[in-house]
Amino acid sequence: MHPAPSSPSAIAPQRVFMLGATGTIGQATLKALLRHGHEVVCFSRQKSQAAQEQEQVAGVTWRYGDVNKPSDVASLGFQGEHFDVVVSCMASRTGAPADAWAIDHQAHLNVLQAAQAAGVQHFVLLSAICVQKPLLAFQHAKLAFEQALMASGLRYSIVRPTAFFKSLSGQIQRLRQGKPFLLFGHGELTACKPISDDDLGDYLAGCINDSARHNQVLPIGGPGPAITPLAQGQMLFDLLGQPPKFKRVPVGLFDVIIAVLSTLGSVVPTLLAKAELARIGRYYATESMLVLNPNTGLYDEALTPSHGHTTLRDHYAQLIQQDQSVNLGDHAVF
Repeated sequence: MHPAPSSPSAIAPQRVFMLGATGTIGQATLKALLRHGHEVVCFSRQKSQAAQEQEQVAGVTWRYGDVNKPSDVASLGFQGEHFDVVVSCMASRTGAPADAWAIDHQAHLNVLQAAQAAGVQHFVLLSAICVQKPLLAFQHAKLAFEQALMASGLRYSIVRPTAFFKSLSGQIQRLRQGKPFLLFGHGELTACKPISDDDLGDYLAGCINDSARHNQVLPIGGPGPAITPLAQGQMLFDLLGQPPKFKRVPVGLFDVIIAVLSTLGSVVPTLLAKAELARIGRYYATESMLVLNPNTGLYDEALTPSHGHTTLRDHYAQLIQQDQSVNLGDHAVF
């Protein structure tokens, strides 16, 4: 387990330039940064509802521009001012190749260049644990920026979370409707140690003043043992008070979909992006979100650190109690 974060009173306030503050992880990270007493300037692609709601929050300044335009990042974002730290929770929306290379790689390079000119000493990056076995475009894009950051001379903290609660909550409404929980294979092909938004936000904010997290690549999961999709389904049925009902889907179905979309994509280019989304779905259906043991080549729960207090069961119980569901949007598989 990682040690508990320092109390706000023990933390030296920093001036932080933040990206991705309107996303669910970003909002939790922003709250943690403010709780620690940091001054935060958020740079957003557009004036979203989340940004408008937080524009009056003390300690936060919102600025707007296009992260894909270096001139916007410098003149509208940093504005020639000094910053101590960059914290980025920014990520491509879909993971499709063009989007991934534009946001996960190039936009971050634009920010890195401007950060160096602004005197930034430390860059805290939200990445993903799946880059340790890169097979997809967005993984290669994230990994390429990780490498650029490590070579930049800035102090870095590269945080690779295992899985988010939101990504494991998409089937609750199905079960409420009496439908079965969908599993790939036998439901135990993969496992993860998911981490809550607030716990991850706390961990990211804690990277600023925790020297043990400086110049480190930091895989991190939530509390408790690793959990398989089968166990996730059993947990949901238990909390809903329903008898377990599962439907098993062969992983090979992804291969058929990918092959069809790739073939049709030669005629209808937009289908190539859908083929990539199917590849992403197949990846998560077959690869565990745990640390990959370099000695065995296997995913290893024991090597995957934990942080925080909120468990996936806590999250599920709250969603069910409040009669909420989760919309995965572009990331929905089912």
